[in-house]
Amino acid sequence: METQNVIEVFDPPMCCAGGLCGPDVDENLLRFNEALITLKKQLGNGIATYRYLANQQFEKFKANAAVMKLIHGQAMSALPVTVVNGAVLHQGAYPTLEELLGAINGKGENEEV
Repeated sequence: METQNVIEVFDPPMCCAGGLCGPDVDENLLRFNEALITLKKQLGNGIATYRYLANQQFEKFKANAAVMKLIHGQAMSALPVTVVNGAVLHQGAYPTLEELLGAINGKGENEEV
């Protein structure tokens, strides 16, 4: 049975899930969403992605000790935080497709959560 990779994204407060709304779309968010779509196409059922908004799902933030530690130390500037397979991959910005693939393939420098 294939192991499923899990990507969790702890987003800063945004107007909508994914942040691709409103008159000015953030190019970094667009690039990151495209990376997630590419991963889903490449890995199919081998990947699950979850996005949590600070202003709507803060209970998910509180349930993750590593994310809360980052927020306590850096406030909201720590966001977004990307966790891959239980380890923090990136904070303060969205990772690239290459960084996500590296983490999934065990080549990322992740901090265990």
